[in-house]
Amino acid sequence: MYVGLQIPSFKCPGGTAAIRPLLKEVVTRAEEAGFYSFWVMDHFYQIQGLFGETYTDPMLECYTTLGYLAGLTERAYLGVLVTGVIYRYPSVLLKTVNTLDILSGGRAYFGVGAAWYEEEARGWGVPYPPLGERFELLEDTLKLAKALWASDQTAFEGKHVVAPAITNNPRPLSQPHPRVMVGGSGPKKTMRLVAQYADACNISERFGRERMQQALDALKGHCESVGRDYATVEKTSLSTVHLSGSDTAASVRARLKDLAAMGFTHAIVNLPDLYELRPLEVFAKEIIPAVAEF
Repeated sequence: MYVGLQIPSFKCPGGTAAIRPLLKEVVTRAEEAGFYSFWVMDHFYQIQGLFGETYTDPMLECYTTLGYLAGLTERAYLGVLVTGVIYRYPSVLLKTVNTLDILSGGRAYFGVGAAWYEEEARGWGVPYPPLGERFELLEDTLKLAKALWASDQTAFEGKHVVAPAITNNPRPLSQPHPRVMVGGSGPKKTMRLVAQYADACNISERFGRERMQQALDALKGHCESVGRDYATVEKTSLSTVHLSGSDTAASVRARLKDLAAMGFTHAIVNLPDLYELRPLEVFAKEIIPAVAEF
């Protein structure tokens, strides 16, 4: 099993001026520790209640942040967990992902989802259509990505997206293209989109094991329906690990072993005490080497 690190909070000791150097120290140490991937959220408000924070707490734009991380790292994969499909026009979003992939040396994931944070969208003046329409926009975006990455130029017309002459120059370095990840656990729509269009899924551990298993079972059924090998889908999870709280290296290893037994191969973690830096040492010495054997 691989271990990834999500950085969802930018409420750093030292305030705004400390964000840049502390991020540099975090990702440098984390890459040395053996983390396989780095992730950031696509939000403009902070998530209310996350680690006790409020919606007005610090938040950075995701793709600018990943561009910075790309210049600081050499091995770890980079992605957004996950891009809200409503926030950027799809053709421009794909150019952004291409650029990240090229400047990172072929280390980009394209994480995308239907978006959920209605208060954020309303507050920022972003249109927030009904759920069904957001899923149609998500499917258009996934279809456009497949069409674009199959050629140097394509014309596309979907239900909500029209791109008469979108180009793919320069092409991404990832082969055959950046890995497409769809986030969410919905058995009918989300898992169908994963089976049809994605290379990876992401399911949060906060839903509980029963719902996680239901999502995987639904994914397996959709793969059978479209004639796809279920094993070709990368199963990633998202967990919160608080090593300054009730979690220990042993309890984390046990949790990740359970996830591996379910079929997950890439566990992504939030660390509420990340900026203390000690958790990175614990992962380096006591967790990542052990779970590599799962």
